[in-house]
Amino acid sequence: MKIVLIGTVSSSIFGFRKTLLQSMVKEGHEVVIFTTDLTPEIQQRARTELGVVAEHYQLERTGINPLVDLKNMWLLCRRIKKVNPDCVFCYFSKPVIWGALASRLAGLKNCYGMLEGLGYYFTEEPNGVNKKKNLIKFIQLFLFHLSLPLLRGLVVLNPDDKRDLIDKYKIRQSNVMVLGGIGLDLTEYDYSRSLKLGNKIRFIFVGRLLIEKGVLDFIKAAELIKAKFSDVEFVILGNQDSENPGCIDREYLSSMIDKGVVIYPGSVNNVSEWLQESSVFVLPSYYREGVPRSTQEAMAVGLPVITTDVPGCRETVINGDNGFIVPPHDPKAIAKAMESFINQKELIQNMGLRSRQIAVKNFDAEKVNRRLLNFIGCVSST
Repeated sequence: MKIVLIGTVSSSIFGFRKTLLQSMVKEGHEVVIFTTDLTPEIQQRARTELGVVAEHYQLERTGINPLVDLKNMWLLCRRIKKVNPDCVFCYFSKPVIWGALASRLAGLKNCYGMLEGLGYYFTEEPNGVNKKKNLIKFIQLFLFHLSLPLLRGLVVLNPDDKRDLIDKYKIRQSNVMVLGGIGLDLTEYDYSRSLKLGNKIRFIFVGRLLIEKGVLDFIKAAELIKAKFSDVEFVILGNQDSENPGCIDREYLSSMIDKGVVIYPGSVNNVSEWLQESSVFVLPSYYREGVPRSTQEAMAVGLPVITTDVPGCRETVINGDNGFIVPPHDPKAIAKAMESFINQKELIQNMGLRSRQIAVKNFDAEKVNRRLLNFIGCVSST
């Protein structure tokens, strides 16, 4: 079978689709990936590392110009016709929307899509109505109503997304699978934790430095804890996405670093090493997540988790078992959960072990990919 995979940039393909593509190739399929940032180096890497062919296509990832999107859809349709695949698999919102429409225009009905969370425009604002955001959400829902019924099947990561799309927004799609996390190669995440009571307790946040990801609430909770336990450490890893309107204020972050409230190494290439040197992972997000990969990685190395009672995040924690679930927008509740680990250090070890066990059960990429390939009909009978 020839399969076309349509995503966005190559970094997401190599970072998050590697094991899926390897599973497809192992099943004997011919795979072509469409990416928006193709270079000769990416083509070579796709061939040598993944055994797939990489081709370029055009997509305005954040633009909302309908004429540009329609033009790009027509070009995508022509490219699909040229490749002539047996199956198309799209992921992320815009590739799913335009991939579904382009595939149907090309005469291909065997198209599947995966939405990894509903994203920014479906994230509830704590400070009231955002008219521009609601307008774009309305447009996106209109496009979902046009495109998602054209899919042979839709994959979502958490049950809240399925309920909202099908029950709340009345989108006509009967073949929906809740996958859970997209999975990890667990061999890349070492679980060898032993609690050393003499070590400092370290709480760690990993993610884009956006307010809706909860970084501001993490810092406020850190201030509350620092006032009582000065030797506890708080680490933030991630990009300062200055072009995003939700980005945390740089001056405020710098002041918190200067005061010793948080440690900020920036965006690093060795996240798993930082996780292994930490005690507890904290993601107080209210962003409309799928199932956060950062939390999956933290659980794989054996960290207990503090996260919020919102779609996607709540799928990673059994409250009181491998961590604590707190209300969104509540630094005091985060600080209270942090104090539980400070006052009962044995929870770090015990809940961390449960995190690892849950990760092995739910986030093993080999098992996840098998389910996904079965769903899209790409697993051989032998």
